[in-house]
Amino acid sequence: MFKAHNLIYLEFARRNLGRHKIRSVLAVIGIVIGVLAITALGILGNSVRLSASEQLCMIGNELIVYPYGESTISDASFKRIEKVAYAIPVKSRGDKVLLNDESTSVIIYGLRSRDIPELVDKEKGQFLKYGSLNCLVGAKLADEYKLRVGERVVIHGQKPRIVGILKERGIGFDINPDNAIIISDKMFSTLYGASDEYNIVIVKVDSVEDVEKVKQDIEARVNRRGKTVMVMAVKQLIEGIRRFFDMLSIFLIGIGSISIVVAGVSILNVMMMSTVERTREIGVMRAIGTTRGGILQMFLFESLILGLIGGVIGAIMGLGAGFLVDVLILKEASYLFAPSSILYVFVGIAFGVGTSVISGLYPAWRASRLKPIEALRYE
Repeated sequence: MFKAHNLIYLEFARRNLGRHKIRSVLAVIGIVIGVLAITALGILGNSVRLSASEQLCMIGNELIVYPYGESTISDASFKRIEKVAYAIPVKSRGDKVLLNDESTSVIIYGLRSRDIPELVDKEKGQFLKYGSLNCLVGAKLADEYKLRVGERVVIHGQKPRIVGILKERGIGFDINPDNAIIISDKMFSTLYGASDEYNIVIVKVDSVEDVEKVKQDIEARVNRRGKTVMVMAVKQLIEGIRRFFDMLSIFLIGIGSISIVVAGVSILNVMMMSTVERTREIGVMRAIGTTRGGILQMFLFESLILGLIGGVIGAIMGLGAGFLVDVLILKEASYLFAPSSILYVFVGIAFGVGTSVISGLYPAWRASRLKPIEALRYE
């Protein structure tokens, strides 16, 4: 608890700042800008990291098998893969299609009907039935071209009906369905010719802990007579991406810290000017018995008040800026309320207060070291 003399020094500090309103306001604005930058950039970096992690963690137990040195994976290789774990063969091709009489290029995925629910969720309609000649449309594609369930698209002269619109899933390492059309493997063969070769194979592992073991088993089975496939563990990529976004957050905070350093210089200037202007006042206070510690406290309280006001205002504004950035860039505000995002509000305030107090240390020490006689003689 504060003692009575501490409260007196605090009141002196508040009064002195009030006597120089413009100078104090300018110092506070500097802190506000710095804290706002740190808070907003920290929230942005953390929100991007959470968003990416959320999307990628859904496929953390997957292995993606790519052809090595060849354009496709043979059916024989696929049969060896599915002996190890549940495997999904994927055929894909870029093509021009007509959507509501508009021509555009999209990715066409050919999948077995039973595999589709394992990779995507539907927003409207239903999934494809076995051997269906209809199609599913990605969320962003449907939104951009105003597509609805029941309408038809034109692919290679065929007119499959849209029976379902998928939920938005985001970018993945397996497939990217948001801007794609999914058809059955039978329909794919009708459009592009029957083939027992695949572009990639997606392997679903029951447990994340078994990913490495399954990967080694697939490589041993398929590549025993020479390397024909590459097996990529999505889990390892996710960990690398998380490290990248952690570094990105630190980098963004570093950019914001430049603003807070500038604010610290501003506060140092304010406190130094205050020390010079109040030399005689300090001499009087020392002459009537105020200790050096008391003078030191009074000046540090001034720095603390500036830091607290600027820090709180900057953090609130940074929270608002973080909300706007999340909504505009990620189209999602829920990451703002994650504990790791809220933490940056307190980080910003701590930076603001810490910078203010550190900037005020030298002026406060200098003021406390003034000798009463010399201070009283100062003009």
